[in-house]
Amino acid sequence: MTGRIGVSTSGGRRSRGFGIVGAGVVSATHADAIASLPNASLVAVTDSEPDRAQSLAARHDCAAEPDLSALLGREDVDVVSVCVPSGLHANVGIRAAAAGKHLVIEKPLDVSLDAADRLISAANAAGVVMTVMSQHRFDKGLIELRRLMDDGRLGRLVLGAASTKWYRNQGYYDSAAWRGTWALDGGSLMNQGIHYLDLLLWTMGPVTEVTALYSTQTHQTEVEDTALAVLRFASGAVGTVVASTAVYPGFAQRLEITGTGGTVVIEDGEITQCDLTADSAGPGQRASHTTRSSAPSAAGNPAGLGITGHAAQIGDLLDAIDQGRPPAVTGEDGRAALEIVCAVYESARDDRTVRLPAASHARDTPPGLS
Repeated sequence: MTGRIGVSTSGGRRSRGFGIVGAGVVSATHADAIASLPNASLVAVTDSEPDRAQSLAARHDCAAEPDLSALLGREDVDVVSVCVPSGLHANVGIRAAAAGKHLVIEKPLDVSLDAADRLISAANAAGVVMTVMSQHRFDKGLIELRRLMDDGRLGRLVLGAASTKWYRNQGYYDSAAWRGTWALDGGSLMNQGIHYLDLLLWTMGPVTEVTALYSTQTHQTEVEDTALAVLRFASGAVGTVVASTAVYPGFAQRLEITGTGGTVVIEDGEITQCDLTADSAGPGQRASHTTRSSAPSAAGNPAGLGITGHAAQIGDLLDAIDQGRPPAVTGEDGRAALEIVCAVYESARDDRTVRLPAASHARDTPPGLS
């Protein structure tokens, strides 16, 4: 497969070629999401294990390149999806940006703020568009929640809570040497809980203080499998974050946002409860809207992701490239979520409240659990 991709007939938008770096579990989600878009095509993949790259390429009828340099040298690759272990995101992304490729970075942006800053600077210097996967911002429940907030229906924000109570067995951590390491992965908050932490930040705003603890409850791993944090937001509101991979059999990710005008609860991307004071029938009465999600869940299985959110976010990146605007989820957004994760680890390790943005300049990778 050679030559630059031509012009799509879908809405007059140019179709762009994608390369995927890293053929692990999440790469299949990226590949399927790309295939679902009329203005995108997967043209090449690469992985440090050639057999994995060949397998993914065969499933999607594209090329398997022997290494990153070969993939970046292809003129028909316009966008690179970075699906390598988290601690390698910046290294790969910086090389791709230098080659003039736009970037889709799987969460988290990286595992340290220093690496994240180097990647953001490289993308800006190269003039490429970069998005960090936070696909749940495109879930219909989150879109409706933001509409309610923008319309002032929730009033002044008071309390927020993000919960990721998932289950991973020991085999998950044993499946690859990088899993469950501080250097390349991070624990339950960095890997699993960061999605709903990002949603909490997206709805509640910036954080000024973090007080946290973490522990390893059920796994043989150097990182935490359970983390809890109390956050103070710049608005004066407060919030909590819980993330665990030790909760069998795994439950829906949950976001609760409370303001003076009511409460909205989201589970796995859909509103399951919406109680607003303006909609109540009278004193002591409540008007509640409830739906139940049937969307795929990764609560007990890391391969249980649907592609809808990924496709929406990748589609937004392509629109951002065409329209010369920032994507809906920027590198700075990814950094903001990473900053809170690093502050949680710092607070838990040092047994103190971390005040931001001072945490930006602190050592982000804990040396281990005591």
